[in-house]
Amino acid sequence: MTHRYRLRSAWNRVGSGEIHRAPLKWQPWLSDTGSLTQKIEKAIGQKLEVQVLRDYPQSLNSDESRYFHFRIRRCRVREVLLCFKGTPLVMAHSVIPTLSSSGSNHAILRLGKKPLGAVLFARERKLCKPKPLRDIARLDKQSALWKKCSQNYPGLSSPLWARRTLYRLKGHPILVNEIFLPELLRYSKA
Repeated sequence: MTHRYRLRSAWNRVGSGEIHRAPLKWQPWLSDTGSLTQKIEKAIGQKLEVQVLRDYPQSLNSDESRYFHFRIRRCRVREVLLCFKGTPLVMAHSVIPTLSSSGSNHAILRLGKKPLGAVLFARERKLCKPKPLRDIARLDKQSALWKKCSQNYPGLSSPLWARRTLYRLKGHPILVNEIFLPELLRYSKA
């Protein structure tokens, strides 16, 4: 018998019906199509703090490479914590192919402490966007993303729920992983 919260594979498309295997309390967060930063800020009534953990070039791992229709040799990985009063609520792990951060996107993607969502959901870039691909996952202690979270969030319990979305910025792909930390439910109502 399959456990109620066990998904069929590591990452499952939101529209596949697998969202219903996630706990009810996480489903609105996993399936929301808008800006996660804006949704949390609306729920708590305050701006989130962005703590940049890493922003560096690296090679793409095979799990993430399947989201890109071309071979990527190098990319930029940006990891941040979205915090409320110093408490981490979400860890974001974004993969920005070198090609996606060149040309007119170069200046836009100088983020500093600004959340990537502020760029991806800017009003002038909202028009005529195709619906982005979105997958969800239940992360356990063996997951690379779970391990990254536990480095920055001591005492973390398993499992964690996450969503992965392939956005396009001026036609160029950016893969964003958002891992929901337990404190998110304490400070907000989805």
